[in-house]
Amino acid sequence: MSATEGEGQRAVYPSLKDKRVLITGGGSGIGEGVVEAFARQGAQVAFVDIADAASRALVDRLSDARHTPIYRLCDLTDIEGFKRVLAEIEAELGGIDILVNNAANDDRHTVQEVTPAYWDDRMAVNLRHLFFAAQAVVPAMERAGGGVILNFGSISWHLGMADLVLYQTAKAAIEGMTRALARDLGRLGIRVNTIVPGNVQTPRQMKWYTPEGEAEIVSAQCIDGRIQPADIAAMVLFLASDDARMCTGHDYFVDAGWR
Repeated sequence: MSATEGEGQRAVYPSLKDKRVLITGGGSGIGEGVVEAFARQGAQVAFVDIADAASRALVDRLSDARHTPIYRLCDLTDIEGFKRVLAEIEAELGGIDILVNNAANDDRHTVQEVTPAYWDDRMAVNLRHLFFAAQAVVPAMERAGGGVILNFGSISWHLGMADLVLYQTAKAAIEGMTRALARDLGRLGIRVNTIVPGNVQTPRQMKWYTPEGEAEIVSAQCIDGRIQPADIAAMVLFLASDDARMCTGHDYFVDAGWR
């Protein structure tokens, strides 16, 4: 399901029109759904990714939007390079009102496979860049009188899933970081929340699950059906909009009640 499927029944947020939005990992999966959702709201969307072909295809597909999305190839583990790209995007947009920290990688690993180098790599991929992206956009948000930072967590550590110890460590830390940033930035008018997706049906996730595995996930949910990127994007849009003006420092689950 794309972000526009069932569009006539989806909410429209006037406060998002022309807002300047930066999304990490926006080229595919959940990120692609979030990029499309903001673009269809009339926002000015920029996104970064390492998936070059998919990202360029997404820009082409959304060329009819009010503002064609801006894409930059970027390796988020290179913090200095990431900061330079952020500065370029901020200059092109004239500021950043909304940051969506989506990029991550849930490669499986066992406890015994982890080395110090792999630990550092996984923290760089799944945790470190979220903080430095937030740090980088705060001055622009402060000048604008406020902004929104949305971090992506994961249901995985709440469930204690196997073979994801470093991913789950990073995702648990993100929820703590959200609480701290919300407190430190709230008086600047900057809201910070975490979105916690359940198992979303994306091409990447389909690598890990057989039909039987998918059925097992659905049976553990309170609601039948597979969560789609558009379902996650719907929560992102609400939390980014002025309708959520008093929502900060919390975790918002979109998991169909998976337990």
